[in-house]
Amino acid sequence: MTGGVCVALTILFTVYGQLVLKWQIGGKALPEGTSEKLSFLMGQFLNPWIVSGFVAAFVASLCWMAAMTKLPLSQAYPFMALSFVLVTLLSSPLFGEPLTPSKVAGTFLLMVGLVFICR
Repeated sequence: MTGGVCVALTILFTVYGQLVLKWQIGGKALPEGTSEKLSFLMGQFLNPWIVSGFVAAFVASLCWMAAMTKLPLSQAYPFMALSFVLVTLLSSPLFGEPLTPSKVAGTFLLMVGLVFICR
């Protein structure tokens, strides 16, 4: 597996984890009391979708370790900005989050910055 594939898999698993956690927890209110918060959060571990999000984060870490054996950090790490781009763009259709002009501009600037860093 090439370094680029490892980085791409890291990004995909990271984005999946973020989106699935938001999907499953997004509409629920965090209780006020400390014990209630802890009980609520621990109860989420019974949700298979939540577990899949944590597994995705773990797999993303493994992919990142593999990427680090093949690429310099300064070359690979800027591509992690794509996770911000993908989460921002997918949050609008999936969760109805607003995609404001400032978010679009920021996303565009991240992409432009990535082009400059990679040169």
